[in-house]
Order: sequence, then structure tokens, then C-alpha cells
Amino acid sequence: MKKTVFILVALTTTLMILNACTSAPVYTGARSAHFDGSSFSNSIPSDKNPWDIVKLFTGFYFLKESWPNWVDAEIEPERPVERSKQLRVTFINHSTLLVQVDNLNFLTDPIYADRASPFSWAGPKRVRSPGIAIEALPPIDAILISHNHYDHLDIDTLKAIYKRHPKDRKPIIIAGLGNGELFQQNTLNHFVDLDWNETQSVGSAKVTFTESRHRSGRGATDQMKTLWGSFVIETTQGPIYFAGDTGYGPHFKATGKRFGPFKLTLLPIGAYEPRWFMEAVHLDPEQAVLAHKDLLSEKSISIHFGTFQLTHEGINRPKLDLEIAKQKHGLKEEEFVALKFGEAILVN
Repeated sequence: MKKTVFILVALTTTLMILNACTSAPVYTGARSAHFDGSSFSNSIPSDKNPWDIVKLFTGFYFLKESWPNWVDAEIEPERPVERSKQLRVTFINHSTLLVQVDNLNFLTDPIYADRASPFSWAGPKRVRSPGIAIEALPPIDAILISHNHYDHLDIDTLKAIYKRHPKDRKPIIIAGLGNGELFQQNTLNHFVDLDWNETQSVGSAKVTFTESRHRSGRGATDQMKTLWGSFVIETTQGPIYFAGDTGYGPHFKATGKRFGPFKLTLLPIGAYEPRWFMEAVHLDPEQAVLAHKDLLSEKSISIHFGTFQLTHEGINRPKLDLEIAKQKHGLKEEEFVALKFGEAILVN
């Protein structure tokens, strides 16, 4: 047992050292309430030290519930419509959704990679195909990147999407402060970096980058060096909220008060165990229900589940716990739903 633990600690430490080579460029800019000139921070601290990370990954091998190696598609997805005036949402995988509204097409945190990792040979491996093939996507107007973790910012996916668009019609990538340099390094040159509460127009819609409770980092040397956040999309059909990744906190009520009530919120329900580590940065399903209520949301759609095993809970646990939380807090069945991969709905 001691030998196994030693090997796992050594492996984790080696991966952390290798991770230093994958770090993203760091942000330099003026100080603010959440930037001290070197690192970004949350209103409620959620930092973990390197040994916490070693402890987490060591426990992962002993405490995690088993996931299947592969899950076949539940439905035969329809090809998305090219444009929609009404609010139409398609769940693709993980935190990737196609949001179509006001004849604009938004794509959130797109990932089509086989692994959510800097390495092709290690890291969380997908267990489901994306619900919509990348070749079947309609023209995209804007890509929303909540933060730079590998399961939310996948450079190869962004490059593949860019290849499908004419030179003068590349989608704008909207992300937090500091991410632009990584995009530039990869010739993804149509982007804007936003601080919390800054906005960007996309056609008739207004996109605001809002506070969330999370962190950033693609390697060992760039932790908390670029900004994370959530998005509010103001449209003629009503405001839409995309959470990205976040722990629970007062930012939900503040956002609901400022922008709500929301027509639709996209909220994470997975990757929440063990709570001693994940509570600071990831919602559990009951907290997602509380966030739904704080945001004054008419309808919520689940994200961040069932694609990559990032934490200890089983593949179906987030959806089961969501149903329990909905009953506990008096939500109607269709008020907060987990769509099938490739499933599209109209939000009336």
C-alpha cells in the first residue's frame, strides 16, 4: 500500500513538473479589487496549495466511482438550423452548447478533444462523442471562453472552428483578461479580453463578463494568472446566463439582481466530489438549484457532466442528485433539465 501511494505521489509530482511546460502566458496590467499586479483572486478565497492537488489526485485512484469506458449516443441528433430568431439551445458535450438567438450563433467553452489535458497520452479521456459533429456546426458569431482550464479552452478545437470560417467572418472569441496572448500565439486573432463587468457587442446582443468563483491555470507556473468568469448575454428574447465553472457564492444573487430575471441559465452540475477540495470552485447539484433560484431563472440547463471523469462521483450521480435537489426545493420537472448529448430545445 505504501509503495503504491509513493508511486502515485511521484507520478502526480512528475505530471505537475511536466505541466510547467504547458503554462499559458501570464497577464500584466493595472491592479484592481481582484488583481494584485501578479495574480487574480476571488471575492471568497478558493486557493489550494500544491500538496492539496497531490492529495486530490492520489485519492482519485482509490476513491473514485468507476465510469464506463464508452457510452453510446442516446439519440440521433438533428443537424442544427443555420439561424434562429427564437432562443434555441443544443447541448453538445461537457460545457459546450450552441446557443442560437436573434439570428446569432454563440458557442460556449467548445471542446472536441479526446482528452481534457495538455497531453495526448494522459489525462481525463472522453467517454461520449460530441452530440453535434464539428462539421455540422452552423456559422459561429461568438465563442465564449469562461476560463483557460483544458476542459474549457481547447486550442485545437478553436483552430478547427476557425478553419471553417472565411477570413473576414471569423467568430470573435470573448474571454477574461490575459487569455488573448494565448490566442495570438495560436493565430486566433479575432478576440477580446474582458474584465468583470466589461461588455462586448455581438450583433444586436450585449455580452457581459461577470464574476464567478473559480481559478485559472494550464500549468504549474500560470496559476491564477488570467481571469475566469461567467457570461450574461442580453437579447431580445431575454437575458441568458452561462456560468462556465464556479463555486457557490453571493455573485449569483448579485447577478440575478442586476440582470435578472433570466430567461435561461446554463449551470454546472458535475465534478463536485470530494467536497473538501471542490466546494470552493465547483457547484454540486443542490447548489446549482440554489444558483438557479438566486439568478431568478425561468429555466436552467445542466452543463459540465457526463463527458470526462474529472472527479470522484459516478457518471450518473450528478443527474440523480439534481432530481433530488429539485424535489427538495420545489422545482418543476422542466424548470431545470439535463439534455441528452445532441438534444436541442426551443426556450419559449
